Amino acid sequence: MLLQVKNLSSSFFLDEGELKAVDDVSFDVRGSETVALVGESGCGKTIVALSLIQLLAPPGRIKSGQILYDNRDLLKMTPEQLRKIRGREIGMIYQDPGATLNPVYTIGSQIAEVLVLHRAFTKLEAEREAVYLLGEMGIPEPEKRAKSYPFELSGGMQQRALIAIAAGPRPRLLIADEPTTALDLTVQAEILDLLGYLKDQYQMATLLISHDIAMVADVADRVMVMYAGRLVEVARTRDLFEDPRHPYGEALIGAMPRLGDGPDRALTVIPGKVPDLLDLPPGCTFHPRCTLADEECTVQPPPMREIPYARECACYKMEHP
Repeated sequence: MLLQVKNLSSSFFLDEGELKAVDDVSFDVRGSETVALVGESGCGKTIVALSLIQLLAPPGRIKSGQILYDNRDLLKMTPEQLRKIRGREIGMIYQDPGATLNPVYTIGSQIAEVLVLHRAFTKLEAEREAVYLLGEMGIPEPEKRAKSYPFELSGGMQQRALIAIAAGPRPRLLIADEPTTALDLTVQAEILDLLGYLKDQYQMATLLISHDIAMVADVADRVMVMYAGRLVEVARTRDLFEDPRHPYGEALIGAMPRLGDGPDRALTVIPGKVPDLLDLPPGCTFHPRCTLADEECTVQPPPMREIPYARECACYKMEHP
């Protein structure tokens, strides 16, 4: 197993109280596997990613849990040990390339810097490899674009450049946090195809984070559904889309338009709103919006249970064969 996350909890300690952004989350990622983490905005997906690489800024803090990468607990590593893991073995693609890329350095120099640091290239070797990587990412005229500044590139090209920085060191695990945000549909599809190419070409495992469950349908091997800081369902992608077991996962898929839908098919509307993470409801945090909820659901959070076949679900009202 490449990555094992066990009972991870991360909170923000504010004047108003403790905001539980990630609450007792456990999952794993196998080598060369693409796992999607999906859920509504604000459910804690990005905090999971930042916790994995320990870039959670104060007042945020990892409270408890284990993060085992290649059987090494990242939470027990020194800052120096972590620096050798970040970038070299675990790459990160952030959701806003315009804010991530340094505006005063050329694209090529930013890629080259990572290659010198993590692949021990000379400056000249890194500059040449940067041009190659830009071409591999599908950017036309890579020699010219290597000399360009971020503002001279389109949003799609900026995202490709950011992927080149993350994938250039050939990490074993690539974390992609909303990699298609603010891109048009055609460019979104191209970026997802590029991530699939990197997975196949370099056997990179990928943790793909998205609020768009439809987007991950064709690229993920497994899907993890998150709600209000907790995982509520984990399943193989096909199983989830054909037979969701948690009411929230079922509602998300029901709200997704599908090609060929007739005019009579009504999309599911999830009543209510996502709860305030500073003031979570007792029991199952989805129960105020769930049509199946009863008194049992208001007492204790339902545990994540394994069910056939190779899937997990946290729901007291779950039915399964």
